[in-house]
Amino acid sequence: MKSKVYFYNMRAKRRSENIINKVGRLFDAAGFKNAISKDDLVAVKIHFGEKGNNAYINPIYVRQVVDKIKSCGGKPFLTDSNTLYKGARSNAVDHLVTAIENGFAYAVVNAPLVIADGIVSKDSMEVEIRKKHFESVKISSNIYYADAMIVMSHFKAHEVAGFGGAIKNLAMGCAPAAGKQQQHSTLKPVVGENCRACQSCLRNCPEQAISMVDGVAYIDPEKCIGCGECISMCYYRVIKPQWETDMDAFTERMTEYAYGAYKTKKENKIAFINFVMNITPLCDCTPWSDAPLVPDVGILASFDPVAIDKASFDLVNSQAGLAASALGDANSGLAPGEDKFKAVHPKTNGLIQLEYGEKLGMGSGDYELVEL
Repeated sequence: MKSKVYFYNMRAKRRSENIINKVGRLFDAAGFKNAISKDDLVAVKIHFGEKGNNAYINPIYVRQVVDKIKSCGGKPFLTDSNTLYKGARSNAVDHLVTAIENGFAYAVVNAPLVIADGIVSKDSMEVEIRKKHFESVKISSNIYYADAMIVMSHFKAHEVAGFGGAIKNLAMGCAPAAGKQQQHSTLKPVVGENCRACQSCLRNCPEQAISMVDGVAYIDPEKCIGCGECISMCYYRVIKPQWETDMDAFTERMTEYAYGAYKTKKENKIAFINFVMNITPLCDCTPWSDAPLVPDVGILASFDPVAIDKASFDLVNSQAGLAASALGDANSGLAPGEDKFKAVHPKTNGLIQLEYGEKLGMGSGDYELVEL
């Protein structure tokens, strides 16, 4: 049987059809109330956005999900795990300040904010999975102990994973720093030609693995933990992963971590909402947001993380690309039906998330899109 993915597009002709109302209606239409029992502690897994980024999910949309959970008798809290890289979310204090400054104050979202892996990313539980890359994975404690979880994801392109949606949110977002490092451990970036010696990579490396040698940046492979932060923070795109050996293994490891987080919840106690809006070329962890690749598409909801990501992927690629975006720079992927994610990150293969996720038993890429 095909997995159902419920979908609202961006059109609105009256007050009842505004996006805020559509979020609540999606919750109802997808049957998410069945995931919430009275007094359940419900994790609303969200990315609070890095300082300077503006593409993350709008807090007023998150409020609609919080209110729905409360109407079902649940006790919601908004949560995310600390980052591996240096930035505005690498410890719980800075993380909470960033979340509040980005609009996720209690007065707006009507729920407390709880950083899932503690003040310095040391609070986690081992979850046995016995898969290809990992016997067990580390899942942030406050996500592990939640009775239920609603995963709210901003669907966008990603410089390493190809794209980021529900699966990536489960994987990176539910792991402490040590778990993120395990996922990234096959990535060993190298500095290419034309380094401008701006030293942004030095300032942002969490392990001080980068130094200046003969006027250019040098990454010590012995010290490098493969977090990939230098790749995102290189203004001139000089630092690159070693594509030929790293990317497929990284994506499989990431998907196994997603499976571990998924496995912490009983059947039908975890549900997913994808916001296919502001479809930017980079992750929301970057302290800026580039122009969207395609026009806003809509919002999707499902109990199946593989199906919702596949539907999101298909809907994005069915659009005409925007020339005033990274697609225009690439001069590729602009036509409807072309792969926007490959166009901006040609060495990635995001579809591994879907294929391997289905193999692991997280869901099915065979879906029925129910347009509301």
